[in-house]
Amino acid sequence: MNQKELKELIEFLIEKDIAEFELERGDVKVKIKRAGEAVAPAEVRYVSNPVPSPQAPVAAPQAAMPGAAAGPAEPEEKLHLVASPIVGTFYESPSPGSPPFVKVGDQVTAGQVLCIVEAMKLMNEIESDVSGEVVKLMAKNGQPIEYGQPLFAVRSSK
Repeated sequence: MNQKELKELIEFLIEKDIAEFELERGDVKVKIKRAGEAVAPAEVRYVSNPVPSPQAPVAAPQAAMPGAAAGPAEPEEKLHLVASPIVGTFYESPSPGSPPFVKVGDQVTAGQVLCIVEAMKLMNEIESDVSGEVVKLMAKNGQPIEYGQPLFAVRSSK
């Protein structure tokens, strides 16, 4: 089974709202488990608009409060999202019991390994494409992740 067939299978399972699927063809075995639908759409919406989405509920009370000077500065901050290039399982460290590659507050450089995404028993190192400070970790260790799902928010250094 090649990557294109696997992607088509995953899209079909999403379309038909199938949460768990297992396929065995000769020596190839594929098992897919999806998280609940309430989680995935929220994460996808978060990708398209990462800063205003969490700030939207906060913006309304600040608009009602004249003289709130700190409020407008936060929505203008643009964070760079490091997204998963593949479907797989997120791992924050190189092996169980090892410290994570990075944690919130760490300074990273472009090309630095941030995590591992396991796909079909292959460990793929995910590297930062910007230098800056890790502001938010958006996936949990051992969590299944989707293509394009944000993994880290990085405040790029200027």
